Amino acid sequence: MEPKNYFKDQEDVQISLTFDDDTDQLCNVICIFPLNDKRYIVVSPKDGPQKDEMFIYGFEEDENDEPILSVIEDDDEYDAAADRFDELLDEEEFDEWVGEEE
Repeated sequence: MEPKNYFKDQEDVQISLTFDDDTDQLCNVICIFPLNDKRYIVVSPKDGPQKDEMFIYGFEEDENDEPILSVIEDDDEYDAAADRFDELLDEEEFDEWVGEEE
């Protein structure tokens, strides 16, 4: 797996999530990152009551490069993914701060 960490402009890439009750939610893709031979995606609803929240899912792509998201059911796996995302946020903020001073 290619070790690629990247952040997206929240308006840049969007994905529509369909839930068990057949409702859809348009979400902004915040980032996709690898951890322990798996990939994870962080999304934020574009509108609605949860628009200021972020959610982490398992991430894969099918043979047509279509995204496949999965709920992370293992608490330890979710905690590890959330911790890695926090680290990436810290790195991103540091890089932006250093870049502004140069």
